Amino acid sequence: MRIHRHIDALPAAARGGVVAVGNFDGVHRGHQAVIGEAVRRARGLGAPAAVLTFEPHPRRFFQPDTPPFQLTRFRTKARVMAGLGVDRLFVLRFNRAMAEHSAESFIDDFLARDLAARHVVVGYDFVFGKGRKGNPELLRSRLDGRGIGVTVMAPVVAPDAGVDAEPEAAAFSSTGVRDALRAGDPPAAARLLGRLFEIEGRVNRGDARGRQLGFPTANLWLGDYLRPALGVYAVRVAVVRPGTGTALSDDVTWHDGVANLGLRPTFGGLAEPRLEVHLFDFDGDLYGRRLRVALIEYLRPERKFDGIDSLKAQITLDAEPARRLRAAPAARRRMPPPLEPG
Repeated sequence: MRIHRHIDALPAAARGGVVAVGNFDGVHRGHQAVIGEAVRRARGLGAPAAVLTFEPHPRRFFQPDTPPFQLTRFRTKARVMAGLGVDRLFVLRFNRAMAEHSAESFIDDFLARDLAARHVVVGYDFVFGKGRKGNPELLRSRLDGRGIGVTVMAPVVAPDAGVDAEPEAAAFSSTGVRDALRAGDPPAAARLLGRLFEIEGRVNRGDARGRQLGFPTANLWLGDYLRPALGVYAVRVAVVRPGTGTALSDDVTWHDGVANLGLRPTFGGLAEPRLEVHLFDFDGDLYGRRLRVALIEYLRPERKFDGIDSLKAQITLDAEPARRLRAAPAARRRMPPPLEPG
């Protein structure tokens, strides 16, 4: 997959594709249906399968003070899209100029002129343009005269939604993923995403408190990631080998472990939550390394201990169910099957 951050002077090979349009934060199973339809149509036409998305998330531009809500950083989003069979990823920077584009100019300038799209695929709830005045009906009416087809995907409903559930209320959604993570339910989030939820970042230097306790940890700052329920998790951790990996693929080794996501109340507290990850049976220097921490199971809420000894005893207890999850076949079933290209 090729990534294009400027679309006003694309090579001929990048134009004329079938384009899925949306922000796709999380790239959950509903998003995957939209992108998968674009890939399927592109293969049938012998055209590039493309995605047009936005960075940063428009909500961050319009509501800069909103609490962190992001499910996927760009690297994660790009890697998942590449796994779905996307050939070209077009990234529009969402800034003041982008926000001022009318819905009509978005269609005319970006989709028709710059991308020369042969077909456009969007979700049923896609809105765009200044004042969010653009919708699938406008797309159809404006592109039809240019000979550009539009497919609007219906809500993709979770299999366990129930026969009486309203499709839009029961559809896979980023909101549903966020709700599951805030509730401390990583398996439910994984079912919506089609994969385990990951927090990705570089290891920062802490105060070596974990090493002093006999459980060395790698510290990750969350930044704009959504804050899942604070507490202790069983995790799987991908350690990216130094000098390898791209935005689309990583050379990694996977390790099981246990992680605390929280404010460290026993040691005076923190202003922002920190993810502290302990890898089982690992001996090496992780400072500056990039990790992908996948949440498997929520083990307990974070709490304050009355001393180091009681904290050490609890950490030992926390590691036991995490190790059992590693060994149990059921733990492997919690991880959805890998994504297949469309």
